[in-house]
Amino acid sequence: MAYPVSEDELHAYVDGELDSERRQAVERYLAEHPEAAERVRDFASYNRALHQAYDRVLDEPLPIGMARPRAALWHAWALRAAAAIALLVVGATGGWWGKTAVEGDVAQRPNIASRAAVAHAVYTPEDRHPVEIEGGNEEHLVNWLSKRIGAPLKTPKLTEAGYRLVGGRLVPASSAPAAYFMYENDAGHRITLYARARYPNEKKTAFRYSYQGDIGVFYWMDERLGYAVAGQMTRDELQLIAKLIRAEIEG
Repeated sequence: MAYPVSEDELHAYVDGELDSERRQAVERYLAEHPEAAERVRDFASYNRALHQAYDRVLDEPLPIGMARPRAALWHAWALRAAAAIALLVVGATGGWWGKTAVEGDVAQRPNIASRAAVAHAVYTPEDRHPVEIEGGNEEHLVNWLSKRIGAPLKTPKLTEAGYRLVGGRLVPASSAPAAYFMYENDAGHRITLYARARYPNEKKTAFRYSYQGDIGVFYWMDERLGYAVAGQMTRDELQLIAKLIRAEIEG
């Protein structure tokens, strides 16, 4: 007997964990519900980004101090199990950091910088659906995202740096929605701006820098919002753009 498709089944569908009967039921549901189909595409994109970031951990050699007789197999299994568990936890929560070099307060880093890095990794490679609303409809985009995150937003003008607004979308934060803007230059290189309401336990901060793999992030907190600028470029190049964005926002 058929029963409604749940959110858990959508995740299971992406992970290939459904039997043939439920897989077919989910596919029929997705064909009739384009918004759910879009979420499934997002889930799949997140999975690809997470696997790209963490699969290599499963094949890392054991530290020399752990490679001891009779215990080596146990340690190898434990290391791989821990990596697999970490991947599952990160996939469920959206908190992605891994092996990272960071400057700044560790308590504030995951809530803004890591999510900005994940969103950048997931959406910038997209050709057909990088944004929900295109930059040509900027006024509607800004009004919609401002309403959803509960604070007024601006879209910085980055023509001085050679970038134009591609558009934006709504993305998840820890406990509320966040706004996400994408910019692109003539060479097709993209940078992104992630913004969300500041949480009660967060303080106003100056610029801080973090990176995950080849994605750098400059982030800060102002009176009401937290911002993170992400890009695949040198720290100095990204800092210039981040400063330009901050000046536009605060100007």
